[in-house]
Amino acid sequence: MTEILGYGEDALTLWALKHRISDILQQFNDKTQPSDCLVFYRPSFGRHSKESSAVFGEFDAIIASSRNVYLIESKWDNLAKAEDGKLILRKEQLLRHQIFAWYLTHWSKNYYGKWGTFAEEQKHSFRFVRKTIAHPKKLLAENLEFVLDGLLKHCRVITEGNIKNVLLFFYRGTKPPLKVDETFTPILIDYGKELSGNFIPLSS
Repeated sequence: MTEILGYGEDALTLWALKHRISDILQQFNDKTQPSDCLVFYRPSFGRHSKESSAVFGEFDAIIASSRNVYLIESKWDNLAKAEDGKLILRKEQLLRHQIFAWYLTHWSKNYYGKWGTFAEEQKHSFRFVRKTIAHPKKLLAENLEFVLDGLLKHCRVITEGNIKNVLLFFYRGTKPPLKVDETFTPILIDYGKELSGNFIPLSS
């Protein structure tokens, strides 16, 4: 087998999705087996820098168990610096979670395969400043429909209460005191216990 090594937050996130999903599930008392979860790695919904449009960026991961949907942002201690113990997420990151949660809860009202109908009926309830609902027949709508359908088929019941915002914080050594936005649950993973060096093995 080819040896694959990765570096930084993206590689740590992929490693955690392969080996540490149980850390996330346990935090929420979710009894789903990690092998029974559906995972989207870095699903993209357009470049977040385009403010006056329908695009809203990409998550580091989305996980669906039989109970919850977890929207994941990842940070790495080599890059992320907490101010007074608090890690500040950018406004576009917070907005991304709000927009996707809106899509997921509204799409769950029996809109499978009906993006045109969905966009027309829900356009007035989509009230995010300088953002518009994804236009039918565009790539963003296609990607959203695929991901939303996959999550709903896996989790079945979607409410605001079982959409969980998660901040994965990867650190090595001493566990840092960490506070994040109140809408997020921080999960701290000490990768130094299992990984040595700065490059992460991803082959297995």
